[in-house]
Amino acid sequence: MDPWEREETMEMMSGTMLAALIGVAGGLALGVAARVGRFCTLGAIEDALYGGSGARLRMWGAALGLSILGCAGLTGAGLLVPAEVFLVRDGFSPVAVIFGGTLFGFGMALAGNCGYGALARLGNGDIRAFVLVGVLGVTAYAALFGPLSGLRLWIFELPVLRFEAAVTLDALIGGVLSVPPWAVGVGAGIGLLAVALHGAEARGPVLRWGAVVAAAIVSGWAGTGYLAQTSFEVIGVRSHNFSAPLGETLAYFMLSDVRPLSFAVGSVLGVVAGSVLGSLWLGQFRWEACEDPRELKRQLMGAVFMGFGATLALGCSIGQGLSAFAILTVSAPLAAASIFAGAALGLRVLIEGWPVGGSRGI
Repeated sequence: MDPWEREETMEMMSGTMLAALIGVAGGLALGVAARVGRFCTLGAIEDALYGGSGARLRMWGAALGLSILGCAGLTGAGLLVPAEVFLVRDGFSPVAVIFGGTLFGFGMALAGNCGYGALARLGNGDIRAFVLVGVLGVTAYAALFGPLSGLRLWIFELPVLRFEAAVTLDALIGGVLSVPPWAVGVGAGIGLLAVALHGAEARGPVLRWGAVVAAAIVSGWAGTGYLAQTSFEVIGVRSHNFSAPLGETLAYFMLSDVRPLSFAVGSVLGVVAGSVLGSLWLGQFRWEACEDPRELKRQLMGAVFMGFGATLALGCSIGQGLSAFAILTVSAPLAAASIFAGAALGLRVLIEGWPVGGSRGI
């Protein structure tokens, strides 16, 4: 195909289709990272607290540091305008973010996975993951548009933190230090990366898979940011998130005649496809089902908690913990800390029992 034909093909392809393809590409990388690189937020927390290993937590930190570095470069080059992102543009309720993040983290421990991890397991042939993905997605959509939306809006009416203009943490810190925001982002990214790699026993895998995940996160922001500025269609500036997009994907499969493809749908499908490829590469693909009703009940409860919690926290462990954190939104550190705390509490309940009295586990 010569350059003229390639340009005509790009012009014929809609902005929404291009956004979906960008989502698929990043999702594929995330799916392979989950299956082959064992990238998992809950697994990283559990390994650090109970497994005596910080390797996966370091991998998570490396992914975050590299993501911040990449997005700082995009912002400095004018290729990404954080003010166009709803997480930056709109205010948020710290109470809702803390409560929602903690609820999401606790549910993640009960379910044994977040939405991203469940998609990765689905790509490995785990039928239970299909049920978890469906329950999480439906609950998130019920909280956004359905019968749970009233409760969500009531919680959001609690004190809201607003700024006179759309700001990010790097802009706030840069204003105090009189340096460009992108410079703050570069410093933060390098600092996190240095901490993640310092003293690591397996720096190669930590850096390698951290870079794969970061490439997916940054490409999402870069691709949708470019389309938002150049496409005649309305394209939201976003990166990967696996809470409400699960509901959006279910809605697309039921109503594709009236709901176009989107970055979110492409991202979800990409993770499943990437996980399938990774599982086949490792020779680990196998169909699995749940034989313990009590375990399935606990996992479904966790999926409901995650679906509702994510709508309050404005994202999941990937959406807030990596994507939003990469552009240094004000809410991201609060949400990420709450998710980690909720997951730690949930793991303690499952492994050690309730902190005060009660039986062991659930």
